Amino acid sequence: MAAAKRGRLLIVDDEVELNNALCETLGEEDYETVGATSGAEGLKALAKDGFDLLLTDLMMPGMDGIQLLRKALEADPNLVGIIMTGQGTIPSAVEAMRLGAFDYVTKPFNLQTVLPILARAMDVRRLRMENLRLRHYVERLSYESPRYQMIGSGPAMQRVVQLIEKVAPTDATVLVRGRSGTGKELVARAVHGNSMRRDRPLVTVNCAALQEALVESELFGHEKGAFTGALQAKPGLIEVAEGGTLFIDEVAEMAPALQAKLLRVLEDGHYRRVGSTKECHADVRVIAATNKPLEEEQKEGRFREDLFYRLNVVSIVLPPLRERREDIPALVEHLLTSRQLGTVPCKVHPDAVRALLNYDWPGNIRELANVLERAQILAEGNLITLDDLPENMQVMVPPLAETSSTDPLNLGEMERRTVRAALEQAKGNKVHAATTLGISRRSLYRFIEKYHLEDPGRESDP
Repeated sequence: MAAAKRGRLLIVDDEVELNNALCETLGEEDYETVGATSGAEGLKALAKDGFDLLLTDLMMPGMDGIQLLRKALEADPNLVGIIMTGQGTIPSAVEAMRLGAFDYVTKPFNLQTVLPILARAMDVRRLRMENLRLRHYVERLSYESPRYQMIGSGPAMQRVVQLIEKVAPTDATVLVRGRSGTGKELVARAVHGNSMRRDRPLVTVNCAALQEALVESELFGHEKGAFTGALQAKPGLIEVAEGGTLFIDEVAEMAPALQAKLLRVLEDGHYRRVGSTKECHADVRVIAATNKPLEEEQKEGRFREDLFYRLNVVSIVLPPLRERREDIPALVEHLLTSRQLGTVPCKVHPDAVRALLNYDWPGNIRELANVLERAQILAEGNLITLDDLPENMQVMVPPLAETSSTDPLNLGEMERRTVRAALEQAKGNKVHAATTLGISRRSLYRFIEKYHLEDPGRESDP
């Protein structure tokens, strides 16, 4: 059978006639359906083939719907389960939702009742699978620190990794602070990936990327008819992230009215869909990120003081790239491997390395990634030279004697030679050497310590 547009659906019900009718009717609605008449038969079908949705009766002889759902979710945590139940067993169906069911329908029901529930369930399934795909993609990349997927061994990144290690196993709310392009979402993925919630979804919403009117609907969901264009009910991202982590990027862009609603979720887990009077409860961990100083936003009245303190339980501050220049060679090597455009990874000429170390990187790691992508396109062969970098990076001091060789070297060796040559040219004066390299004296000391460079000592610092 060709794959259906809407998804694959396993229907489990011991009433054979109802089972056949559901398979036929929902098959006509463009679902690929498979029927099973017992929990054991349903488990065999799940083991044999992959399904998007499970629609199961609650009361069945032998293995009931709750037992089936529990075993099904153990095999595939991203499966979305829906319970069918009679009026007298609604409390049991509600209990099933606590155990992982997405929703329930009461028998007898008509097609127009079940179709919207299946459509919402497929939305949840697609989001879960997209998160799984992205997680697998991230895991396949080559990282210097596989556990935390963070590049860099300098003091600044060591502090970040230490904080991640301490906060990840807890359920504490985390506020990630740093300029655009410093890797705030990567920190959120590291915290989630090393938490007890790592097998549940990590769902991301960027408040700056959505219109203000849409953020509330995206976060909290809405009911049918809640506003113009709301043709059917839709779960919010808080609901989709149930049991997992919700990453709210650019949280400072959130409107004040929404800040109050988010505060309530953080305090007691309760929220309402747009257009609904029904109270919902969320079991989610919140990680927020911002590139703005929230203390100033708070003083200006643009950000709630109580929300700031509730978000700022643990703060992880990412330094700009110019304050961790010692990590640039490792980042370059990683980006040239993970974002390789040619048949073999490019190498970098020492003069180009000097330019990369000398530049201030206002766009941080995102800008570095874009510069290296451009350089790979422009490079002759697999060697990136100074001419392959943007013109504003080429405005630099003349090449140092030792680094003017055209032989491509290991990036760490290039960096060591560059720093050593600058020290020798400055006759040991660290202030002059740091000025020549375009870095701070503190960064120069870190380079000296990293490569065990002996101070030429020919002139003392002023």
